[in-house]
Amino acid sequence: MAFSPGLLVVAGSFAAFRLLNRGLERLVPPPPSARRNRWKWRNIWTSLAHSSGADPAGAGGVTWHSPSWPPSLLMASLIPGYFLEDFVDMLCNQKLHQSWELLFHHSVVIVCFGIAVLLHQYVGFALVALLVEINSIFLHLRQILLMANLVHTTCYRLNSIINLGTYVVFRIATLAWMTRWLFLNRENVPPATYAVGTVGMAIMTPMNIILFYRLLRSDFFKSCRDMQREKEWVMEGEAETCLGGMLPALVSRSEAEHWAAGAVALCSGPTGQLLLTTGAFFVLFCSQIC
Repeated sequence: MAFSPGLLVVAGSFAAFRLLNRGLERLVPPPPSARRNRWKWRNIWTSLAHSSGADPAGAGGVTWHSPSWPPSLLMASLIPGYFLEDFVDMLCNQKLHQSWELLFHHSVVIVCFGIAVLLHQYVGFALVALLVEINSIFLHLRQILLMANLVHTTCYRLNSIINLGTYVVFRIATLAWMTRWLFLNRENVPPATYAVGTVGMAIMTPMNIILFYRLLRSDFFKSCRDMQREKEWVMEGEAETCLGGMLPALVSRSEAEHWAAGAVALCSGPTGQLLLTTGAFFVLFCSQIC
């Protein structure tokens, strides 16, 4: 396989986001409430910069199998660089048991976009996924407001409403469309690429459903006491994270102790939900194929 110039773009993107991460603390100094977890403050602002700069319109005018280089392939090459930077940032600053979900998520994204960059195929399909970043803007803003101790403000409440709406429109609906397209075009996609896409959708779909449940429970069905506990866990870096630290796991310590008894713990916890939902998705998908 000939060397792809997209790899240089990926490397440049990684370096650029790494430099941005290093300089963000000077550009956006952390408030007193976030100074105990400075790396997370920088990480979230870096993620916000990526989400704000991602251009879903880059998919316009690109056929699903387009081998063209600029500008669609350029945009697709920038994405893995950010996720690689975020991957490294978490490995260096966070314990593995706190970030394994996100590391797993990033690995899938890097592989899927890597195929588009290396093969110069399915670039438009990959860029459709950037619609998800519209919602990511509000997810990152939510975490920033949480760390800045601005939970009980009109700004936080307004962001929560917009966040929920964009989550359904730009995240769940986008993933559903991509899954449908992949299934309908399975005969036109090489088996290896189809397998990667299928596994990717099977992972992303349940993870985002679980994240939606956590988000809904946290911002609309959660007591003030639980919200304060969540904030404390985020500041201490003790909470599990999902999708870029955008939303901490919303299980209180008392609930965790209660659910720890028997199989109920496995089914109620984030890991159990992920495994069970992924399994159900595979069963449903296989039944449609057969």
